[in-house]
Amino acid sequence: MGSLTEDTSGSATGARPGGGGARLGGLDGIRGLAALFVVLHHCRLLAFSGFPADTGPWWASWLLYGHFAVVIFIALSGFSLAVSPARAGWRLDGLRRFARRRAWRILPPYWAALLFSLVVAWTLVPQPGQPVPTGKSALIYGLLLQDVFGSPSPNGALWSIAIEAQLYFVFPLLLLVVRRLGIVTMLAAVTAVVVAVGLLAPGVPLVATLMRLTPQFAVLFAVGVVAARVVRVPSRFPLHWAALVAVVPVFVLIAVRGPEWTVANFFWVDLALAPAAGLLLAAVAQGRPRPLVSLLDTRPVRSLGSFSYSLYLVHAPVVVTINHFVVAPHLAPGVLRFVVLTALAVPVSVVFARWFAALFELPFQRHRSWPALRAAAGARWARLRRKPA
Repeated sequence: MGSLTEDTSGSATGARPGGGGARLGGLDGIRGLAALFVVLHHCRLLAFSGFPADTGPWWASWLLYGHFAVVIFIALSGFSLAVSPARAGWRLDGLRRFARRRAWRILPPYWAALLFSLVVAWTLVPQPGQPVPTGKSALIYGLLLQDVFGSPSPNGALWSIAIEAQLYFVFPLLLLVVRRLGIVTMLAAVTAVVVAVGLLAPGVPLVATLMRLTPQFAVLFAVGVVAARVVRVPSRFPLHWAALVAVVPVFVLIAVRGPEWTVANFFWVDLALAPAAGLLLAAVAQGRPRPLVSLLDTRPVRSLGSFSYSLYLVHAPVVVTINHFVVAPHLAPGVLRFVVLTALAVPVSVVFARWFAALFELPFQRHRSWPALRAAAGARWARLRRKPA
């Protein structure tokens, strides 16, 4: 999922281009709504069988495309990580510091969510279509290698975290190419390599194995990096209208060809969406369009974005458990199951994720080292002990 930080720390703050230290309004809200969309997507999958076939009502068809929320997450990750380097001549503040802060931000909630997911799968119910996870699953997912090695999944949402982590290793190289050859050359080089993989994969088995790594996400990540240029060189161009123009043909194609074709061609559809994703992020970072930014920057949406990583990590076991024990025994697949499951699972997932974030995500955002975290925990414990019984 990616952080939303200008300094790669994981906070939800940044700065407006030319606006000093003001926050990049709206970007955190995008993260929150995208995470919520993934929750709704999984509710829809459990309520109507046959995915990717659209066996539900027409008004729920858009919920088949939860994958595109991850498209936004990946582009947003590249954007967020690149904001600070963009202001500093596309330079990182040290490779070791970057790696340590990424690990500190991503791994504690990820490992906690993995443990939670394994416990649910081992004691309550595994993920739909998956056998009970094994010790191999725990090892592979713990090392973030789930896109490299096959193993029963303990959580249907964790697949993208491995890709995100692998893109972190590529990020310093992208910045190096930008410094040496320019931002256009960097994007062109990444796109050329990925398109070559896509073209060769059907006929070359060795290249086809690379498709497990979802290589198109490298282009989306690079597009996010390019979009971060607006924090250094603000654009007067109507980027939000350009984003709309870029996305409409893709949406029309999806509507015409349907979900089965779209899912089978995610590689190319994701690439087609990349320009629109980058333009949208750049536009929102500049406060356009104002009605959308105002919505994204409302307190509820912004609050949702503050723990969206946790929501993404833990919602799948929650939704599956509620469906298995509460909803499915009483309701057959269909609209009523979808309505009831959504009404129960969405608020429970959000509340649980907020609690989870308070324990495993937010403390690591606020305190950026073990000494600082221990000191804060000690101070909190001391305050609790001083309270009268």
